[in-house]
Amino acid sequence: MESNGSECKPSVMVTNDDGIDAPGLRSLVRVLVSSNLFNVLVCAPDSEKSAVSHCVSWQHPLSVKKVDISGATAFAVSGTPADSTSIGLSKVLFPFVPDLVVSGINKGSNCGYHIVYSGTVAGAREAFFNGVPSVSLSYEWIAGKSKDDDFVLAAEACMPIITAISTEIKNNTYPQNCFLNIDVPADVANCKGYRLTKQGKTIFKMGWRQVVSEAEGGRMLSTMTMDSSASKEASHILYVKVLFPVCLFSEEREVRGIHMDEGDNDYSFLRQGYITVTPLGTLSPPPMDGVEFFEGWLPGVH
Repeated sequence: MESNGSECKPSVMVTNDDGIDAPGLRSLVRVLVSSNLFNVLVCAPDSEKSAVSHCVSWQHPLSVKKVDISGATAFAVSGTPADSTSIGLSKVLFPFVPDLVVSGINKGSNCGYHIVYSGTVAGAREAFFNGVPSVSLSYEWIAGKSKDDDFVLAAEACMPIITAISTEIKNNTYPQNCFLNIDVPADVANCKGYRLTKQGKTIFKMGWRQVVSEAEGGRMLSTMTMDSSASKEASHILYVKVLFPVCLFSEEREVRGIHMDEGDNDYSFLRQGYITVTPLGTLSPPPMDGVEFFEGWLPGVH
């Protein structure tokens, strides 16, 4: 561990994609601070940046503002989760590199193919790129049933993992070749414990339908929250203004079904009530039959 000032405690930096004011992040920070085990830092987007994946800001400067969060040193960044992690690790805001980065707690699970879209996972992945141990945390939010207080329960349920990782880091025994993606089930109070899983192929099928704009310049709303109650009737809406020479209308993005990957994978065990712990890397090797096809195909391309 690097020196983090006068404190002997390990340092944990929290980020997310729901924004620095999101109840998931605030609950996680509150639990970390109240444990009195960590020097808690926060570097997170200043507003919601859900489903931006690993987007980084390139052509525009970012602004950073100090934020008052009890027990923590906190900054809000005008960029993405990956930007926030990168700046937080740069020693520009903090005089040392944190020992561990925890991204979350996200409002909605991040399993299967949705790991690719997730800004929460990207916050942890960016730390992994920089050689810093990291974890992404998500809570299986169910609309109409889940409450903000559940984020506290989710944070408390994950504290043994965070403290165990910190011990491994201190002992220089924590693996450097992966990071962890953790999903907490909706009924966290009655969860079945931890389950080591692998990333599955579950994905919510999205579609578009035309809707009439209420007024010129219409309302823009973006959300990619995925909850377990999603169905063909459920709508997770992204309004996009489309200009034509004659008219202005919008397209509404909606859930049109779900492909559930059965078997030994993250989403399957999450639905069974486990806290799923999924090691992730950055390399995505394709299936061997695909590789074998292209081995025979490419030499014939002229």
